[in-house]
Amino acid sequence: MALDQSQTGCSESEPFALQVLGDDMEPEFPNGCIIIGEPNAVVSDGSYVIAKHDDEFIFRQLHINEKTGQWTLCAIKEGLPVLEISGRDDVRARIVQSTNGRRKTRKFYS
Repeated sequence: MALDQSQTGCSESEPFALQVLGDDMEPEFPNGCIIIGEPNAVVSDGSYVIAKHDDEFIFRQLHINEKTGQWTLCAIKEGLPVLEISGRDDVRARIVQSTNGRRKTRKFYS
């Protein structure tokens, strides 16, 4: 997933929407659901984020080990690798909302 502002028309500080492709984040984020990313939102352990890893952007749950200072990205689906990132500079946005197109299935994340 590449996030290039020249292609999206969004500035770096504007919220943006993405469609989830695949089942890595199920059941919380099913394939095809829409997620809203907030670039300037505060992130913490357990936040769902869009982050840069190996020169690509990926949607995962953030885990921060306060004792070691290690930041990792984890899929909800079991069996997928845990990815290490260097810290806040690798996080593009925190996910603040998801929906599958129906108003009653809209969820907000803090």
